[in-house]
Amino acid sequence: MALDIYPAIDLKEGRAVRLFKGDMQSATIYGEALEFAKMFEDMGAKWLHIVDLDGAFAGIPQNLKCIEEILRTTHLQIQIGGGIRDEERIKLYVDMGVSRIILGSIATKNWEFVKTMARSYPVAVGIDARNGKVATQGWAKESDMYSGALAEKFVGSAVQAIICTDINRDGALSGINISFTQDIASRSGIYTIASGGFASSGELKILDENPYISGVIIGKAFYEGKINLKEAFALFEK
Repeated sequence: MALDIYPAIDLKEGRAVRLFKGDMQSATIYGEALEFAKMFEDMGAKWLHIVDLDGAFAGIPQNLKCIEEILRTTHLQIQIGGGIRDEERIKLYVDMGVSRIILGSIATKNWEFVKTMARSYPVAVGIDARNGKVATQGWAKESDMYSGALAEKFVGSAVQAIICTDINRDGALSGINISFTQDIASRSGIYTIASGGFASSGELKILDENPYISGVIIGKAFYEGKINLKEAFALFEK
């Protein structure tokens, strides 16, 4: 089994929270982010997916101290997104030791910049869509671009991964949108990570058997006790 599992921490003021369909007012606070990072590592995680929610809305990173602590006290590889919109901030995270930088809002506005950055830094593209259209700035704004069209912009580029989120399912425990994920993967030809709505361990086999899907982000399903991550990591350990 080859599916990569990315446990998620959505950061708000140093704490792990989950939103419902991207609504900042719906944040459920679960606890200190550092403690969850340590827990994920103990369970067998190799990667950690972090979204700096404060940064996504502010347009600049907001939780650097917390991220530095996680990097210092665990051996996890971290991919991070939220408010990263220029080379200075990409370099800041890379110099801190972050393994993969997720560019979201800027990818919609300036995909040539993203492709250029991907040649020098470990870059992933975050494609977050609501009803097929890409949303930006912490999902607060909707663009006129469709997710599939954006995915096609990165064909043949050095982008390491595409992380695609169906916002209408995010935090809703309603199941991953397989067709949406598959469409982005087939159009881009890039390693694609599914996100938004993962509901239970039963989905892992379905995702693993899909040739287009390489990874999955698991957030609320863990925090709400819908999946035993230790068992999942053991099952998918390479």
